[in-house]
Amino acid sequence: MSGLKGRDLLSMTDLSADETLALLQLAADLKQGKVNPICRKSLGLLFYKSSTRTRVSFFAAMSQLGGQVIDLNIGSMQIGRGEPLADTARVLDRYLDVLAIRTFAHADVETFAKYAQMPIINALTDLEHPCQVFADLQTIQECFGQLAGLKLAYFGDGNNMAHSLMLGCATVGMDIAIACPANFTPDPAIVDRARSIAAIRGTEVVITQSPQAAASQAHVVYTDVWASMGQEAESDTRIPVFQPYQVNRELLTIADPEAIVLHCLPAHRGEEITEDVLEGTRSRVWDQAENRLHAQKALLVSVLGDD
Repeated sequence: MSGLKGRDLLSMTDLSADETLALLQLAADLKQGKVNPICRKSLGLLFYKSSTRTRVSFFAAMSQLGGQVIDLNIGSMQIGRGEPLADTARVLDRYLDVLAIRTFAHADVETFAKYAQMPIINALTDLEHPCQVFADLQTIQECFGQLAGLKLAYFGDGNNMAHSLMLGCATVGMDIAIACPANFTPDPAIVDRARSIAAIRGTEVVITQSPQAAASQAHVVYTDVWASMGQEAESDTRIPVFQPYQVNRELLTIADPEAIVLHCLPAHRGEEITEDVLEGTRSRVWDQAENRLHAQKALLVSVLGDD
């Protein structure tokens, strides 16, 4: 993966289809212990939002590679008192080898990428969540032995997960259907970009208000919380709007008989997904969560190189 050395990962579209597949292969090799790279470098974590899986998996990945992690506390940094992002980026660039950022505005990670020479990794913004999708694709490939030709159906808000899933599925040759209420559709610009990629790969990106249409013949049934971080005040009002998009046993009867269930977590049991489905035989949610470690380890190895 030397072609990724020194590069930023802000969006799923920052990697080509070949680079994405190579990254997934490296993640699989790391998981199976086929390769054991050493990377004694420094990773900074700059998180404006809460995190369990992303924070811990990045920390564990870098530690297992032999490197160190500096968990940067926004409240104790000058950035919390108004220091410009450009200034912080140029200073951290002198101390760290790679920086993962979880923030609200996607423009923040773009600013860091502009002013820092080290690789910048998008650990989640309101626009995209690419690190999650690499783990998702790894999990799907483990289950089916392939990605191309499969269909993923996503149910819920047209949020950052919907965006990165559309771009990721289109890149690797998967069909994707996004089922969401009329006023909660994905960003039209992201939809157009995903459809442009899908056209080259001979696949489809479908946006529909019908959960049944989306679920039909789907190999992967995917959901996320109905109110993302920063939208908690809207939770109660969103429940009745999103109720028809709940992933439950009835919805699974429409999907492919061998369909698997994924959820990026945390899950609100009884809202976007039922307890019996989350804990059922179709669920691959815990494998999916584990693969955050392996996919992100592969990403770190790739952008940092082996010197």
